[in-house]
Amino acid sequence: MSKNMKIALLCPASFPATQFGGIVFLAVDIAREISELGHDVKIYTTDLDFSNGPTKFNKKLPRIEKIEKFKIARSHTWFCIKLFFFNPGMYNQLIRDKPDIIHTIGLRSFQSIIAWAVSKKYHIPLVVSDQGGLTTHPFLKESSPFFRLIFKVQNIFIKQILKQASGISAANEYEAKIFSDIYKKSKSTIIRNGVNLKSLISQKNFKKTYNINSKFILFVGRFSKSKGIDDLINAIQIIKNELKSRKVSVVIMGVDFGYQNEMFSLIEKHDLSNQIIVIKNPPREDVISAYGESEFLVMPSKWELSPLVPLESFAFKRTVISTNTHGIPYTVQDKKNGILIEPENPVELSNAIIKLLDNPSLCDSLGMEGYDFVQKECNSVSMAENHLKLYQKILKINRS
Repeated sequence: MSKNMKIALLCPASFPATQFGGIVFLAVDIAREISELGHDVKIYTTDLDFSNGPTKFNKKLPRIEKIEKFKIARSHTWFCIKLFFFNPGMYNQLIRDKPDIIHTIGLRSFQSIIAWAVSKKYHIPLVVSDQGGLTTHPFLKESSPFFRLIFKVQNIFIKQILKQASGISAANEYEAKIFSDIYKKSKSTIIRNGVNLKSLISQKNFKKTYNINSKFILFVGRFSKSKGIDDLINAIQIIKNELKSRKVSVVIMGVDFGYQNEMFSLIEKHDLSNQIIVIKNPPREDVISAYGESEFLVMPSKWELSPLVPLESFAFKRTVISTNTHGIPYTVQDKKNGILIEPENPVELSNAIIKLLDNPSLCDSLGMEGYDFVQKECNSVSMAENHLKLYQKILKINRS
């Protein structure tokens, strides 16, 4: 087998749309680390730039852009249905480049359908990852009939994609079970998500930038119902007097995914505008500096598969309060590197916040365990090396 592989990574969004979430960073970190080892890696994606919202596309972005030793190939998005971005130009890009292997990240996407189609027609091995797609979305029943229909249509394609796949990369055992529930013959390789420790450095003074004169608790994520922001606000309402006397604020950083107006209404209803600082569309460097200056992170999600935000917090030796639901316990381990509570339980959340504020030594020890976790296991180098081993194994089987 040739030492140099031609690897295609497909995903719905990439730079500069960092606010899109974990998919962006996973693809970039895999591309960066594997290209450093001498392989030809290209990310195929849309022209989402996120400058004015989660569905804004920019034809002015370079079609081909070289970043360090890998490339990003963008094709224009004709239209979108929620986060399903239709960019058919990607198909011809892939055919022209003839990669040795295709890895698609984000299963419920048009990009994964393209990956499947090219893999099937041109007999190119296919690897799939999900990273928090809609496979177990708890709010499906509350969605419109049209959205539920789209979901069912996607399921048809997902089964075909998994049938075609030569390999499946699952971030944890919970995600692996989802794959096997969808397609019984699927076999997953557990490859833990990792964060780029070299990039988690900021020269900014966060408190000075945002004129914050107190300690603060941090939330980072989409302004979405699934992130449990309502539970966080209700928890702060319960302990607002205690937080005020301790001079502790709450910083909520993120991008609107449909819940922003409700969030501000709830903050106003509870008269928390002086205690909750909301930072919309924050630059990446500001998010990084916020981790380092926070007391700890709160992630009260109602649903997550394999979140990266806790890993980023761990990289700064900051512990995490989260919920014991879905895939979260495979990242945040109760009483080891964080505290897990029941989802949608503001009282339990408020108690956990006070517990950490009352016990700085506990906060520090949990944060140090989280730091060791990302240093040893959940970092981008380990993640990329494990994916490279998977690619090589698949190509070896394919060629023999």
